[in-house]
Amino acid sequence: MKSFLLLVTFLILLSSCNSWVGVTTEGASVRLATTSEISDCQRVGRAQASTRSRVAFVERGGERMQEELLRLARNEAGSMGGNTIVPESVIEEGRQTFGVYSCPD
Repeated sequence: MKSFLLLVTFLILLSSCNSWVGVTTEGASVRLATTSEISDCQRVGRAQASTRSRVAFVERGGERMQEELLRLARNEAGSMGGNTIVPESVIEEGRQTFGVYSCPD
């Protein structure tokens, strides 16, 4: 019983930690936009971001997962030469699709 409680405590602490995904140098110059803000932009491609929606049996928080998916999408967009991302889907099982665009400064 003691080891079970220790495991549960560890999992709760683990799920409450900040994301381990950092923004790369390329991703730092990528911004999040809406579809109404990209009329003057050139589409570069699509970024598929995915992360774990659960840690063991503990469901991860939506806000924390969204932040991690945004960081991953920004990193991928930056490596593709884009400077703007726009969500193209909702989060489903830890996955989200983003449009990648190159917009004038």
